[in-house]
Amino acid sequence: MIPRLQVTDLSIHAVGPLNLVVEPGECVGLSGPSGSGKSLFLRAVADLEPHGGTVQLDGTEQALLPAPHWRRQVGLLPAESAWWFDTVGAHFSTPVTEGLQHLALDSRILTWPVARLSSGERQRLALLRLLENQPPLLLLDEPTANLDEENTRRVETLMVDYRTRTGAGIVWVGHSKAQLQRMADRIYSMAGGGFNAVTVVS
Repeated sequence: MIPRLQVTDLSIHAVGPLNLVVEPGECVGLSGPSGSGKSLFLRAVADLEPHGGTVQLDGTEQALLPAPHWRRQVGLLPAESAWWFDTVGAHFSTPVTEGLQHLALDSRILTWPVARLSSGERQRLALLRLLENQPPLLLLDEPTANLDEENTRRVETLMVDYRTRTGAGIVWVGHSKAQLQRMADRIYSMAGGGFNAVTVVS
């Protein structure tokens, strides 16, 4: 089986070389102190950061695809999402009623100005926006950092459903050990410029 994601000897600044394989339907967790390079790694995989080494999605090298096409296939959810239009609904091109319901968001939120959104609402809406492209790989940088326990569980359930239904791979950066143990099949600690101490979650 071809891996969903294969990273070989990836190096970014003082981080690396890093090697990682994510199989279809697998979630790999990354933990580690702030500044260890977790977000930088995600950005490099998303082709947003110059790097050495190779990154492959379903056997196709990153360097062979135009950056916009690659980024539609490799969905990055950054810690701080970007918004380009004044209203929420302008950021969506397909109906998202079901997703809004799943994340306990009223459909009227689509008519709101972006400036009205709380940090938690922005985070959940940014995730729905990312899923519109049905990416086969998700790169999630602290996707529930601004959420309470109830909404955190809603996001976790959505992610389990998505990878089960589509076979998407997920790289999940988080600080909560309990959450990573719930969500990930394997967990790596990132420190000293590399991946350390893989934990296989039973």
